[in-house]
Amino acid sequence: MAYRRLPWALPALSWLLTTPVAAQVSPYAGLEAREIKALSDTEIASYLAGDGMGLALAAELNGLPGPKHVLELADSLDLTDEQRNRARAIFDAMRAQAAELGRDIIAAERVLDSAFASGGIDRTALDAMTARSAALEGTLRFTHLAAHLDMRGVLTSDQIRRYAALRGYSDPAHPGHDPAHHSSQSSRP
Repeated sequence: MAYRRLPWALPALSWLLTTPVAAQVSPYAGLEAREIKALSDTEIASYLAGDGMGLALAAELNGLPGPKHVLELADSLDLTDEQRNRARAIFDAMRAQAAELGRDIIAAERVLDSAFASGGIDRTALDAMTARSAALEGTLRFTHLAAHLDMRGVLTSDQIRRYAALRGYSDPAHPGHDPAHHSSQSSRP
């Protein structure tokens, strides 16, 4: 009985075997036109501006506020003038260092891109270039995370709790998480 059905299946099988498979378009299609292939215009702008780009999430989401958002919430947090000034100083220093590192990262990526474009790259050069990029990225992340560490000496434990609530981090599913326990200044006015 299987032989009787086989003649019907042969044309379908023949069609499947002879029909060209559509090319799979890469999700990277179009990116080859970028000046620096590995960086979007948005990423370049963020590096140049010293933006956080999520690099400090380990601190932010574990109860250590960042200076940018503290300043944005200054009125709701009832910051004193001294606290505002300290937060501004931390933010300005972090942003200036991050922007400088961002320029260095862009330059390192431009060198890497050019080396691949010219075909003049080998494993030794690649190792040096990627090690440089990784070191710069690590320093950039440290810069953003350190600003969060510095902020814990500026805010009271109550302000840290309010910050968490204002940012939407108060999560009843994690009742043991008290962001204020990180504050070394819990009795600050």
